[in-house]
Amino acid sequence: MRNRRVLVTGGAGFIGSHLVDRLIARGSSVVVVDNFFLGKRSNLAAASAAGGDLTVINEDAADLPAMREILERHRIQDVYDLATKALEYSFENPAGAFRINTDVTATLAELLRKGHYERLLHTSSSEAFGTAVTRPMREDHPRNPTTPYAAGKAAADLLLQSWARTFDLDVRIVRPFNNYGPRQNRGSFAGVIPKTIDRLMRGEPPVLHGDGSQGRDFVYVEDVAEGLIAVMECDAARGLDLNLASGVETPIRGLMETLCDLLGFRGEWIREERRTADVDHHIGDAGRIAEVAGFRPPTTLRDGLARTVEWYRANPEELL
Repeated sequence: MRNRRVLVTGGAGFIGSHLVDRLIARGSSVVVVDNFFLGKRSNLAAASAAGGDLTVINEDAADLPAMREILERHRIQDVYDLATKALEYSFENPAGAFRINTDVTATLAELLRKGHYERLLHTSSSEAFGTAVTRPMREDHPRNPTTPYAAGKAAADLLLQSWARTFDLDVRIVRPFNNYGPRQNRGSFAGVIPKTIDRLMRGEPPVLHGDGSQGRDFVYVEDVAEGLIAVMECDAARGLDLNLASGVETPIRGLMETLCDLLGFRGEWIREERRTADVDHHIGDAGRIAEVAGFRPPTTLRDGLARTVEWYRANPEELL
């Protein structure tokens, strides 16, 4: 990626900002387009301090004329599409959670078709699969999304695959499984890990939905960022749909036990009813991305959780 001119939609967000850090370190010229619905300028502090070529633009990535002007003005070569709204947003605005995924993707697909840039890497989500029918879940696993967010991700995948086949476009789809780590979304759109860390650091008991047997394949955010770069740098990844997973399924109960151990909590937990949209099992088959791009996520769950806890300790203002 050295000397490439790169645009990252959602680049001030959780995964996007870690990707921007690494692109800047590799010598890319980076333009971030973000509407700051979830993204924060503070997430880009490290990239800004690194002294590289970074431009931040507050814009709607679904706005085709605005995006065309940005691509042309900055002579963009590569686009990473990470603009989305959190899964939890599905429960507040289901139509909006669906549309953000399809609208941004359609805009970027059209601009690629018209030759305004060269390569598109789109980040999908394992949520598009729904509950595992077969385990581990390969790239050809059936799509059975259980939330509007997941349905939007699945629809965006199909949209891009059809554009790529019809118009012979350089499109790569990467499907991260359950991301976690520093800078993860806060507040009502936070995931189980930041919510649990927040409660434990406040001396409050964790909240477990259901019996905790729901399994997830957790991938540390810095590994996800490295994987996205590895796929963009790999010519053989053109046209492919790749899982980015650890290949290890961890029950939510086991995740919480690890967090309690790291934070020294020994009390009783709060038990609540399981949420109806929760999937039962998620474990990704990461063999294809390893074979094609030579990438395997190196961080174990316990090590990644320990780093995440230390980040919150060093940044208490980031607690929920």
